[in-house]
Amino acid sequence: MKIAGHTLGTPDHTVPEALKLFARAGLDAAEVIYQDDYTSGLPIGGAAAAAEAARVADGEGIPVIGLTPYTTAINATDERIRGAAVDELRSAIDIAHAIGANRIRVYSGAWQPDRQDHAAHWTQLVRSLQELSGPAANAGVVLCAENHFGTMTQTARDTAKLIRAVDSPAVRVLYDQANLTFTHDEDVDEAFAVQGDLIGHVHVKDLVFKDPNAPFVASETARVHAEERAVISRVVGDGTLAWSPILRRLREVGYDDVLSLEYEYRWHPQDLEAPEVGFRRGAEHLRTLLRQLDHAATGQNAEVRS
Repeated sequence: MKIAGHTLGTPDHTVPEALKLFARAGLDAAEVIYQDDYTSGLPIGGAAAAAEAARVADGEGIPVIGLTPYTTAINATDERIRGAAVDELRSAIDIAHAIGANRIRVYSGAWQPDRQDHAAHWTQLVRSLQELSGPAANAGVVLCAENHFGTMTQTARDTAKLIRAVDSPAVRVLYDQANLTFTHDEDVDEAFAVQGDLIGHVHVKDLVFKDPNAPFVASETARVHAEERAVISRVVGDGTLAWSPILRRLREVGYDDVLSLEYEYRWHPQDLEAPEVGFRRGAEHLRTLLRQLDHAATGQNAEVRS
């Protein structure tokens, strides 16, 4: 599997600077935020910035494999608002294709439990992704709906339900077990049972609970504010997420692709080591676990042959 750095973890670096940091940290690839007014992101529709990022990526040997937009209105019942959100994701598809990225993180609309008319918003969400699936397929891009709070796919079950409703190979699941864990939704076995065959991308991060019994609260989609948090972010390997069995389960369902280190330094720098240190240590931990899985598999194969 390839290990990518995510520019969520490099808020004080430009995209070219982040790509160079990822190279120094020993990573294989990059996932880049697609958002205006973020230092470590590509601006919406920014073809020139994307071309420069592609040039640096090629020089550093760190291909940009994915984009992360923050578009949330694809489930809006107001057609003007929904249409603008769909157009924004169309532009992400165009930029992804131009720089050779083959996946895009998608928020499954904005949603809070106290909102009304779930069915109407769900219909719009499915419709938007069906409209986008054709352009995505033509561009060689997969739209990956994330297990993410503040959207209509907070749970693995709802994410799988959405992918099956859209019914396109260009729309898959973005599996994020850390998100499922701190929202008190599916554990690893439950997540794989309902969405394991639909995974198109994986985010990797780690955490410890301040209070494991505290109910999950988040007033917005992109992040959990400090006063709402019941967890502390950690470098991968320093937290409570069981990444070895997660990696084993990924292999069992045939996923042998990118693991994107979603280092949350943009939102929670007080919790984490400096980006270059955190990315390097996280990648080393994942590679150690992958080598252990390889060794175990080799041993099992030898036993079978004997």
